[in-house]
Amino acid sequence: MDEYKPPFTITNKILSYVSLISEKIGRITATSNLEAKPHLRRNNRIRSIHSSLKIEANSLTLGQVRDIINGKAVLGEQKEIQEVKNAYAAYGHLSGIDPYNIRHLKQFHGIMTKYLVEESGEFRSGEEGVFNGGQCIFMAPPARFVPQLMDELFAWIKEAQEYVHPLILSSVFHYEFVFIHPFSDGNGRMARLWHTAFLSKWKPVFEYIPIESQIEKFQDEYYEAISQCHVAGESTIFIEFMLLQIDKILDEISAQISEKNEYLPEAVQKLLEVMEYDVPYTGNTLMERLGLKAKEGFRRNYLHPAVEMNLIQMTIPDKPNSRNQRYVRT
Repeated sequence: MDEYKPPFTITNKILSYVSLISEKIGRITATSNLEAKPHLRRNNRIRSIHSSLKIEANSLTLGQVRDIINGKAVLGEQKEIQEVKNAYAAYGHLSGIDPYNIRHLKQFHGIMTKYLVEESGEFRSGEEGVFNGGQCIFMAPPARFVPQLMDELFAWIKEAQEYVHPLILSSVFHYEFVFIHPFSDGNGRMARLWHTAFLSKWKPVFEYIPIESQIEKFQDEYYEAISQCHVAGESTIFIEFMLLQIDKILDEISAQISEKNEYLPEAVQKLLEVMEYDVPYTGNTLMERLGLKAKEGFRRNYLHPAVEMNLIQMTIPDKPNSRNQRYVRT
């Protein structure tokens, strides 16, 4: 029997995107060390988790997801809260994933679906379909074929890593994984986690780039690309879609970095680096995070310039000296 090879075509559009993305990743890596920016890195990871769960109909807001991760009590469905905790645990070990190891896949599915799925960490025993909301896009292969299909897919990616670019390989795997639908639940979350894991092995900076948030913005197009590939019998359209979204999110990341490096005073840059988005901070908390003692110097050099440049906002703008005043990064 011939070795299995997922069907796809390398188009000029794909080659162009691979070139563009490689250039942008090179510039991002050269101009800024995202790994050294803990608050930007953490914020992007929270965005990844929120978006990946939202695609699967989790109703929690970005702020609620952040509160759960920060250990705060949140009113919501216990299942949705557990999904956040599980996803945070999985993404927290992203750097330790070997995306070419099928045992790792099952292990991380166990983390992602802990307390939520009976067959957690095991391939499904029943029949499943791929849904966008209430619409069934297609029925997955019968459960009895799943172990063989997954073995063939992992055998192919192990061999193909030697000659298929990681940007293409990860997209092919993403589609083929969704098509096989190997688990009873959590397939979409696992596909997006594994896509990021592949790219992080290629360029570690991808660990902190929220590709999931870009997919969530174009969720309908995401499912439409999957559906078109199912009809076409190959993953070319999905590869092009994913490369387009990666290209777009890299533009956003570049903007985040240039905001920090090109025109802002050093003190304002430092202030922004210790602030997560959408989180209200007191002046004393910000001074503590910055390691500052002099309140007047903090206001003159850090706080007031950032407010004047509309980079942060006061929660009580009509009473700037209120004891209840908080500051939020915009």
